[in-house]
Amino acid sequence: MLLAGYFWLVDYSQSSSDTEVFKTPVALLYLPQHTTPEKFYIEAGDDGANEVLAIDRVSTEMTLIGSKDVPPSAVTRPIYGIMGTVRLVAGMYLIVITKKRKVGDLLGHVVWKAVEFDVISYKKTVLHLTDNQMQDNKAFLGMMNNVLNTDGFYFATDYDLTHTLQRLANTSPEFQEMSLLERADQRFVWNGHLLRDFSTQPEVRENRLTSCCINGKVFEWNLISRRSCFRAGVRYYVRGIDSEGHAANFVETEQIVQYNGAKASFVQNQRNHRHWHQTQLRQISHLDGFQRHFDSQIITYGKQVILNLINQKGSEKPLELAFAKMVESLGNGMIKYVAFDFHKECSRMRWHRLQILVDMVADLQEEFGYFLVDADGTVQVHQEGTFRSNCMDCLDRTNVVQSLLARRSLQSQLERMGVLHVGQRIEEQIDFEKIYKNAWADNANACAKQYAGTGALKTDFTRTGKRTQWGLLMDGWNSMIRYYKNNFSDGFRQDSIDLFLGNYAVDEADMSTALHEPKDWKFLTLPIIMVVAFSMCIICLLMAGDTWTETLAYVLFWGMASVVTFGVILFNGRDFVDAPKLVQKEKMD
Repeated sequence: MLLAGYFWLVDYSQSSSDTEVFKTPVALLYLPQHTTPEKFYIEAGDDGANEVLAIDRVSTEMTLIGSKDVPPSAVTRPIYGIMGTVRLVAGMYLIVITKKRKVGDLLGHVVWKAVEFDVISYKKTVLHLTDNQMQDNKAFLGMMNNVLNTDGFYFATDYDLTHTLQRLANTSPEFQEMSLLERADQRFVWNGHLLRDFSTQPEVRENRLTSCCINGKVFEWNLISRRSCFRAGVRYYVRGIDSEGHAANFVETEQIVQYNGAKASFVQNQRNHRHWHQTQLRQISHLDGFQRHFDSQIITYGKQVILNLINQKGSEKPLELAFAKMVESLGNGMIKYVAFDFHKECSRMRWHRLQILVDMVADLQEEFGYFLVDADGTVQVHQEGTFRSNCMDCLDRTNVVQSLLARRSLQSQLERMGVLHVGQRIEEQIDFEKIYKNAWADNANACAKQYAGTGALKTDFTRTGKRTQWGLLMDGWNSMIRYYKNNFSDGFRQDSIDLFLGNYAVDEADMSTALHEPKDWKFLTLPIIMVVAFSMCIICLLMAGDTWTETLAYVLFWGMASVVTFGVILFNGRDFVDAPKLVQKEKMD
């Protein structure tokens, strides 16, 4: 069986310059696949396995049969895992991994990247569908492929990637006996919905991390970010917290070190704030969900320190005040709130002032510590709490701060393991420092691409330790790309995620779907008018009239028409935004 959550792993096992950042599925590993018009036959990849999983393409029933029962007429091809099944307009589809690539070893366990997928229909034809149904089915297939083609699905067949080292060390013998699918942390199992039919089958269910060197001592350093599949989505369409305490786009980041059999880890969390194109507070009380969220956080991670990095003036100020008030209203001694106006403190390129925040929480970081287990498997220390960084999107400011806290923890871990000598600093180890900074910058880019559609901002500081003019220019470019994608393509991306996670279920019997929403006349008319008017304005400038007054009159007329039309488009902005069609309304509250 393959197991993982949806997360990113920085991998240096292949070369010092290549980095793999990923999210992963839970899957059941079989190969090869045999296909007949009546059934799929999926052969186990384990050596010596004689059983074959047979899936009836009509009844969808799953059974285990002997390999000798596979019809010789079946068409055979290799596959590397099953992502699961999904029901679309045309019926059930089987999703399989058709190409994989090894990216390295994590604590001695091979980690694979799923490179290519195939979505195979149970039905042999779609002629039973109407034209509208065929269009809808094509759209839903496009959504599934949109998620599958988002780079970063990884898996391991013999290691639980969804849990931190500390959680795995604190498990019972009964837990260890469970299958990987049963014991996985469901927050990070992104294709758990797709595997629902397999998990109900008892007989089926069981079935760059390069070495770094400092002082001549070789050790492994890994960075993993796991994104929760609860309340997941894109930048503007899934925000805040729900009544169950699930925070939008929650990410758990773990830094792992292994040296001479000893293993250490340091865990941090991040989540974003709520806002809608312009930051505004909703008149909805989320105190119950807020309390449930932190109750769950304390049970899972221990004490909590909230590092709120948003601006304490302007449009973000109401959020900072509201957040502080909600934390205070909880009256929980296990939660500490620290506000740090990132942009104010670091304005005018004064990025060295981030040390103010690191020093401010130094005693708390010492109190929390990290997880450490020695070569004999004896737990030496536990991590007693986590830092929970917040900014508007948890893409840029958050990653910078997390990398600084992680470096401080890594300094202590390497000293205790004997890799660093007394008085040595990580910053002085030039080769490793380059690896460390690039890994955190790549991690930020991976998170940002999944969430906002572009790489992260401020990564020049993460990579080099200082802000550069080129970095500012690239931040401006990425901001423009984000604006376009967030407004004109994120609705489709959000629908894709909701369909993949099972938040929206397709009903074969329903002749109409949420995809059919008539466009307002303004959607097509106004952009055409604006383009025509702007084009005429340019033409008038290039092809002057008989007199300058005539040319000026034409330019003013068409220019004014362009400006007025653009103003009307801005005023009716939401009519032109690519909004989700399948998403539940509560996600946008």
